[in-house]
Amino acid sequence: MEAVAEGLWGLADHHEKSGEIGKAVKCLEAICQSHVSFLPIIEVKTRLRVATLLLKHTHNVNHAKNHLERSQLLLKTTPSCFELKCRTFSLLSQCYHLVGAIPPQKNILFKALELTASASQEVAVKLWSCNFNSQLANVLIIEGDYPSSISALQAGYVSATEISYPDLQMFFATSILHVHLMKWEDENLIAQAIHQCNVIWECIDPNRRGQLLGLLFYSELLHMFYRLRICDYKNAAQHVDKLDAAMKADLQKMQQVQQLTSELNALSQSLSRPDLPSRERSALSGKQAQLQERLKRMTESSFTSKDSLEPAYFGNERRALGDKLFLAPPPIDGEWLPKSAVYALVDLMAVIFGRPKGLFKDCAKRIQSGMQIIQDELEKLGITDGSTEVDLKHSAIWMAGVYLMLLMQFLENKVAVELTRSEFVEAQEALMHMKSWFVRFPTILQASESIIEMLRGQYAHSVGCYSEAAFHYVEAAKLTVSKPMQAMCHAYAAVSYFCIGDAESSSQALDLIGPIYLMKDSFIGVREEAGLHFAYGLLLMRQQDFQDARNRLAKGLQIAHNQMGNLQLVSQYLTILGNLALALHDTVQAREILRSSLTLAKKLSDIPTQIWVLSVLTALYQQLGEKGNEMENDEYRKKKLDELEKRLADAYSSIHHIELVRALLFFSLMIDKVKLEVQQFHEADILRATAGQSMTVNLDIPESIGLSTPLPHPSSARLVDLDIGRRGKKKV
Repeated sequence: MEAVAEGLWGLADHHEKSGEIGKAVKCLEAICQSHVSFLPIIEVKTRLRVATLLLKHTHNVNHAKNHLERSQLLLKTTPSCFELKCRTFSLLSQCYHLVGAIPPQKNILFKALELTASASQEVAVKLWSCNFNSQLANVLIIEGDYPSSISALQAGYVSATEISYPDLQMFFATSILHVHLMKWEDENLIAQAIHQCNVIWECIDPNRRGQLLGLLFYSELLHMFYRLRICDYKNAAQHVDKLDAAMKADLQKMQQVQQLTSELNALSQSLSRPDLPSRERSALSGKQAQLQERLKRMTESSFTSKDSLEPAYFGNERRALGDKLFLAPPPIDGEWLPKSAVYALVDLMAVIFGRPKGLFKDCAKRIQSGMQIIQDELEKLGITDGSTEVDLKHSAIWMAGVYLMLLMQFLENKVAVELTRSEFVEAQEALMHMKSWFVRFPTILQASESIIEMLRGQYAHSVGCYSEAAFHYVEAAKLTVSKPMQAMCHAYAAVSYFCIGDAESSSQALDLIGPIYLMKDSFIGVREEAGLHFAYGLLLMRQQDFQDARNRLAKGLQIAHNQMGNLQLVSQYLTILGNLALALHDTVQAREILRSSLTLAKKLSDIPTQIWVLSVLTALYQQLGEKGNEMENDEYRKKKLDELEKRLADAYSSIHHIELVRALLFFSLMIDKVKLEVQQFHEADILRATAGQSMTVNLDIPESIGLSTPLPHPSSARLVDLDIGRRGKKKV
């Protein structure tokens, strides 16, 4: 019977190489379904082979799971067979992962770890222990149990250390850093995790590092997430450069691979000619062998193995080896994200790094590049125009969440760029795209709901609809449990209320900003602190506490300039400080500050801030009696005001304006309808995908306060009207 089994195994191999997966599966299942009994080991090996084929080439996860569960039962009564048992546990765990069966997956992984703990402490046993701990950590992250996840990863790190495997140590150290970034409770622990990653990376042979592309991207991106989270743009620059260099080198390598593949295909066609002279055939065959060897060296990963398992993290994506970024050696072969998603993330990092500095041309290219990558991948997953959550294939849900969240990040930054450049219609379109995606995928993109509402507030504020802006900011705060996000939204809302200008609105601003400012040291970061200083500085100006206002605003300016590097926010800080200096009759400082602010606003094409600065400069020249400068300045201000009026008119006439500014009932009803349909279909899978979003980091929220738009019609409440000399009697 063993000869029969080997024959069917060989025939299955032949069909698999020919791409006839169905026939290969039938050959193997003939052994499992035979009336004549085979040895249990033969049946187990066959079922493992069937499951591997199904996971690698089809979407039939349940069929694979059934074979693996049967293999597990057979192995229970079989002594030894350590390798077969581990392979069965690992593949079965991945099947449970794919179908969203978390409790069975945890149970199988605990059994697997018991098996490795009771086995001899050989290298192979330690490697399997690493495999199971990495999968267990992923399950615990989905459950939100970060401490237990870190414990599992630390156990894996210990095993990797015991076998002196620095690549594997780096994998676990980087994964631990990732969990700390998601948890974000103790910055000291994060700093320690970063230091550990850096130490291990330096211990790896420099020649070896070039082969660890997956770990390089993983580590550098996590470093970027950390630097951006604490607004350390200065130290983030080196990581952007490393990521860019690695991506360009890999793209160049892949182009060379494509060229070699094309040459080999042409050679194969030539060699297929029956009339080819023997001497020429021999020469071509030699050249073919050389090219094949070059191609093998370029595409062979140090982590690839004939017996390697499918990745455990993001499902069975059927991609060529060149499209994978391996993180660890067999039997893990895990990848954090597909290469396309990593490339999109690199583009996103460049956008987030460049946008505050006003590098809008490069940002536009990167946004276009990243969004094109994502659109291509979404199409491969069957997500096209009009697709919704209920249309998703079972196996596509996990990766769909990754790409959709990346897409929303790009659109969010596009909205921020266009609002900064006063391109209101462009911002409308990007924001409408965000809304459209959210309506169609409300469960997967539920984390984006508060961001969209906040951006609606920023748009409304930018076009002078201050009451509506305040409403959207307050709503955005209600839609998130993030205290920093709530603080930013309340700061934005307070500024919008200040722009309305009446006593009631100022009182509402005080109600929002006062409590948060008093508690700010307990829960906010650099970005939120800068926003709160701005709003609180305005409040103090209203209360005629000029010196304290100047101190608060100066502190916020220092943060915006030194740590955030956000030119628009710096420009706005300078303008309000120049306005304050003018109110205090410090004309020398006011002139210097306002000129610096105007220079920045021009660089950013920020027309509202330019008009705001020019308005204050006009008042300065009036106070100094510089009639010539006053007339020249005011003429330029009117020119810019005309330009702004045209852009605002275009925005107001757009069909999207009313929908974005006002809270529409049908928007909520559409979302509720899609969510109900999801519950009726595969809600468990969608929820698993959204839980997996804890593997991402909230990369950025727009830092600009965006408070400077003066409306061209009489009802406007310009911030320049905060001229304390004339309106200071209205004490809040």
